[in-house]
Amino acid sequence: MAKKQLLTEPVLPKDSIINPELYHKVKGTNHKVDTKFKHLDKMPNQKWHQIISFIKSGIRIVGYAIIPFDLVAAAIVLIFSEVIGIIEELV
Repeated sequence: MAKKQLLTEPVLPKDSIINPELYHKVKGTNHKVDTKFKHLDKMPNQKWHQIISFIKSGIRIVGYAIIPFDLVAAAIVLIFSEVIGIIEELV
């Protein structure tokens, strides 16, 4: 029976290296890594996304609190919170 050969280091796919610059520094290779993010201008603004999300959650809490008193008003408030949710995804 043939023995299975064990690898001395794990074989990782090219894109699975978390910190490519550190990896190549440790390995002693001179591989330049482009760390610039592509399409950064198309990414959502995280701060505004969070702020609008908190506002939406507050409006939802108010909407659910109104349910025992007035179903129509509660429905209007909850629909408004969904509109805020759409705006949140566009930020």
